[in-house]
Order: sequence, then structure tokens, then C-alpha cells
Amino acid sequence: MTQYWPFSGLTRQGALRERLIVSLDLRDREEALALVNHLARVVGMFKVGRALFVGGGPDFIREIRRRGAEVFLDLKFHDSPQKVLRAAVEATRLGVKMFDIHPYGSTCGSTEMMTRTRAEVARICRTEGLRRPSILAVATLAELKSASSSPRAPGSPDRVTEIARFAAAASLDGVVTWPHEVPRVRDTCGRRFIIVTSGVRLREAAFPAAHAITAADAIRAGADYVVVGSPIWRAAEPLRAVREITDDIERGLRGNPRRTFEILNPRPV
Repeated sequence: MTQYWPFSGLTRQGALRERLIVSLDLRDREEALALVNHLARVVGMFKVGRALFVGGGPDFIREIRRRGAEVFLDLKFHDSPQKVLRAAVEATRLGVKMFDIHPYGSTCGSTEMMTRTRAEVARICRTEGLRRPSILAVATLAELKSASSSPRAPGSPDRVTEIARFAAAASLDGVVTWPHEVPRVRDTCGRRFIIVTSGVRLREAAFPAAHAITAADAIRAGADYVVVGSPIWRAAEPLRAVREITDDIERGLRGNPRRTFEILNPRPV
């Protein structure tokens, strides 16, 4: 039975921390694993990008999983549909909780690639008894500018919502995007579509900046997960920084009672 309280602002600490993803964009593998050791019990997931994966390989992911932690594999798979499909299957076999793919090139080709990838991952999970990871499309303007061949202006906000629509049509689970894009994506794709966002600031650091976005702002706007890196691993007390962010996530939920229910009753994966 799902635990909950009758007041919208009171949520389980475990449910709050599950929505925090700590980026491990550190200098080396050992430093990253040390942070995982320190935070594994209080953080929902760790993000592994290209540099760490190239340096540590699949064994690095297994090391994180052996510590009881979840992994967001942020490699933005981007190749021919068949190669993306094969990479997605191997990521699934590694046991990651989520990974992302790049919705590159023409929209028709991208949609077909996403649909095939989702179907093959589901098939492998059924036949091999694996947990199905969440599959996300990259929908950030900087990434789309570098790879898009669409006649539509790649830097336009419409392009982000267009990619989100294609991802939803292909039965992907969600997208990775910037905080200021979250409301448009949420309005376009509905409540059950996962939105992961990064670039949020700690509340104290964001205060002087008029346009800075905090974790509370992102959650209030409709984000499901926030990715935070340097504010945690550069902090004198990383555990305290994590607590500040989860407190901020709770503030965001208090400003959006409908999403409190969703956090306490997460989508099946």
C-alpha cells in the first residue's frame, strides 16, 4: 500500500529523493565511486555521461549498481536505427533505470527509430526477465541545433515540443530538456510523460539571479526529475546539499498539490 499523508505538502523523504539525479561528471572513476558510496542511501539516481562511461565502461555501471544505486545512462545514443537499437538493448541488460537517445535527422526517421527501439527493449525484457528502463528522447535546444536537418528552425521552442510529441507518439517514456521548456512539454504531452531537467540552482545560489531556476521552480512547472551536479559534489557537505535540494523539491510539490499525488504514486516502469 502506498504511504501518504492527507496534506499535499507532506511527502515521504524516500519519494522526494527518488526525484533527484546526481550527475557524476567528475574527473575520474574513483572520485565518482567515492561520491556514490557517500550518497547512495539518500539519492534516487546517478547520471553517467560519455566521459565516465568511456573511462569506466560497462563495469563502471555495474559497480554503481552493486552499491544499490540506480543509473541514468546519459549517452544520447545517436547512430543508425539498428545501432541505436543494439546500444539500447545492452543498456537494458546493464540494469540502468533510464537512458536517452537522440531524435536526430528527419522526423519520420526519428520516430521510426524511437518506435523500434522501444519495441525491442520491451521484447528483450519479456524474454530475458529484465526490468524495463525508461527511455527518454533528448529535447534540449543546444543538442537539437547540432544534429537537426529539419527545415524548421532548430533553435525554436516549437522544435522542443515537436520532438516531445514525436517521442510520445513512439511510446517513449519522456524527454530530457531544460527547465524553461518544461511547461510547454508538460502541456503538450500530458501528466504521465516523464520530464527530466537539469540546470537548476540551489535556492541560496539562485537568489541574486532574476532568471535562475530552482528545483522547486522546475517541479512546480511539471518536471519529474531534476539533475544536479557541481552544487552537490563541490559542496563542503554533500549530504547537506542533497537535503537542501530535496527540501526544495518538496516546496515545489506544495505549490502543485496535483503532482504530490503523482510523486507518491509513481508511474509504473
